Amino acid sequence: MYLSKLFIPITKDLPAEAKIKSHQLMLRTGMIKQSSAGIYSWLPLGFKVMKKIEQIVREEQNAIGAQEMLMPTIQSSEIWKESGRYEDYGEEMLRIKDRQGREMLYGPTNEELITDVFRSSVKSYKSLPQILYHIQWKFRDEIRPRFGVMRCKEFFMKDAYSFDLSDEGAKKSYNKMFYSYLKTFRRMGLKAIPMAAETGPIGGDLSHEFIILAETGESKIYADKDIFKIDLNKYKFIDSSLQKMREDFTKIYAVTDEKYKEEEFNKNVKKENQMITKGIEVGHIFYFSDKYSKPMNCLIDDKDGKKTSVKMGSYGIGVSRLVGAIIEANYNNNVMKWPKTISPFDVVIMPSISKNNKENLEKAEKIYKELIKQNIDVLLDDVDENMSNKFKKHDLIGIPYQIIVGSKTVGDNFEFKELNSKSEILSLKKIIKKLKN
Repeated sequence: MYLSKLFIPITKDLPAEAKIKSHQLMLRTGMIKQSSAGIYSWLPLGFKVMKKIEQIVREEQNAIGAQEMLMPTIQSSEIWKESGRYEDYGEEMLRIKDRQGREMLYGPTNEELITDVFRSSVKSYKSLPQILYHIQWKFRDEIRPRFGVMRCKEFFMKDAYSFDLSDEGAKKSYNKMFYSYLKTFRRMGLKAIPMAAETGPIGGDLSHEFIILAETGESKIYADKDIFKIDLNKYKFIDSSLQKMREDFTKIYAVTDEKYKEEEFNKNVKKENQMITKGIEVGHIFYFSDKYSKPMNCLIDDKDGKKTSVKMGSYGIGVSRLVGAIIEANYNNNVMKWPKTISPFDVVIMPSISKNNKENLEKAEKIYKELIKQNIDVLLDDVDENMSNKFKKHDLIGIPYQIIVGSKTVGDNFEFKELNSKSEILSLKKIIKKLKN
């Protein structure tokens, strides 16, 4: 992509309404544009990052045997009345009526809808276990939307739902998702800490939030630093190993402020290991047994032919929220550096251009064509402006690698730079090798 052709409305001024780095950066670099309070249009740069995050989430869900589907954004109120949540959910739920006067709602979550889908399709224990997921827009009418995509009204989310015959089987599904989440966040360059958490309006008695450290986070966290020493690679994708994994993580003290008790913290964590900081929730998993299946009459025949309520869990990842969270975790000294797996481009080519000399641009175009042949996602900055402005702009955008075509270019050797690192002079062949690795 040529920068001159890319729809990227960069602004110089710091948006007055943006209070945290991710909101400021996403508005300044033209990743998003506010439509109304808490609702945004996702422009090409931001949308591209979000879709890369979505694909990682999808791949890791598929890897544990979850099956993708798609449920609608608009739901009937009837199934929510069956579960008992229609009146209890509160004013965050956007309630509407269709032209026949039927009560509808814009889905804030999908426990009721997936239960309705499942009960009409599965009748026997022989079809269990099942994990179904979709990646879809949600709407919650936040009383005070703020911090850009971190707390907005309309958001893009992956939500998965497990169905099992017994509590024992359901907890095996829970462990699979626990493992999947840790792998998912690791692929995005994040160190996510699983923390015991309240279940809130979802319900149930088993719940973990996945928190990444960030000073701008809304969650205050208390944890033992030893939780960072656990090596995810030592666990295998078998039930016994996954159970051991969850036990290893959960026996180390790590809680949000909702669960924090000073006496327990001081008793269980050595003074030198105590970590008190802020974090951002990027995922949440719940096990709630038959909270929805029982009132909604979602029954299956067990091995003895008896009717029993299916055991369920739900598992959410805020895909759009992750874009902002990753910025908060990676922004440093006015430089943004995207993790390589989700960067909008792999590399940017920055030629020094003047009106009287287009030689560097011609060299840059040759590099560009070669990188395209190598299936490397590349941005060519063909805009005629001074190099100082280009560096500031690309420090802001955060593409992890830069090829600079200018005074240090000699033959087939170019200046190559990883953000926040020193540049080096490399041949195009070596640059391609580095980018592919």
